[in-house]
Amino acid sequence: MANVFDVAKYILSEIGEMSTWKLQILCYYSQAWHYTWTEKPLFKEEFQAWVNGPVCPALFYAHKGRYIVSASDITYGDKDNLTEDEKETVDTVLEHYGDWLPVELREQTHAEAPWRIARGNLPDDQKCDKVITLESMGYYYGGL
Repeated sequence: MANVFDVAKYILSEIGEMSTWKLQILCYYSQAWHYTWTEKPLFKEEFQAWVNGPVCPALFYAHKGRYIVSASDITYGDKDNLTEDEKETVDTVLEHYGDWLPVELREQTHAEAPWRIARGNLPDDQKCDKVITLESMGYYYGGL
């Protein structure tokens, strides 16, 4: 099974450098859509419902302190660890969301049930470490 670093490396190799905020959300959508289409996770690392959208803490701590990252900045992972089917999922996500600005991605995830359910009644600006479950992703995105 791939890990979040493999997916991040693949995304960065396909699109080039980007904000860490955008990278997080593209990894999130890759996980969400892969799970929705296959009922299997793309990687084991979890996402939490942070203020600016879904964040994978493992990936966050790997790029902490940076605003912009490139494939060479992610020292873990190997894009070649993804299967052709997994690359196809990520490619589909990139075709749809790849040109979106980080703020547009943030607004989109904030409007969707998985992030909102994980946060519960917390105000949008309050810190949160609640996990966005694969089940909530599959239920929500599978209904679109």
